[in-house]
Amino acid sequence: MFLRREKPRQITFAERLEGLKQAGCAHQQPRPGVHVFVRNGCAVVVEERPGGKPRITRSGRVIGHEIGELVDLGYQKNWRTPSGASAPALATELKALHELVEDVREGLGLPSFYNESLGTVNDAHHYDRVAGRDGVLPSRSGAH
Repeated sequence: MFLRREKPRQITFAERLEGLKQAGCAHQQPRPGVHVFVRNGCAVVVEERPGGKPRITRSGRVIGHEIGELVDLGYQKNWRTPSGASAPALATELKALHELVEDVREGLGLPSFYNESLGTVNDAHHYDRVAGRDGVLPSRSGAH
């Protein structure tokens, strides 16, 4: 008598998508291999990867017909769309985004990392308030 461990059943990507739809996420597929999940004014974009697990490529608040990504200005968090529209980020929106991202991660079987589980992660940081500074250091004349 040998004890055999049963092979775990691999859940397909289509089954995972159906589970997310049943969890209250609206689903759109703008083009093949790209899926958008929307709930409470927030959206998460997921790309299918051949032979691998799906990957979350963008997340943020829906502003008009675009997804505004979270930008930390040092003194305030804002949503900024690719076209340049901007809006302040409210605590309720950050909480809704965090919950959606965690639900999508869990539904797709993706790992949830400790630093991301603590709260919403910023897509960009723009702490420097000096206008016109682009990160290039001026040349020093009279260098030793």
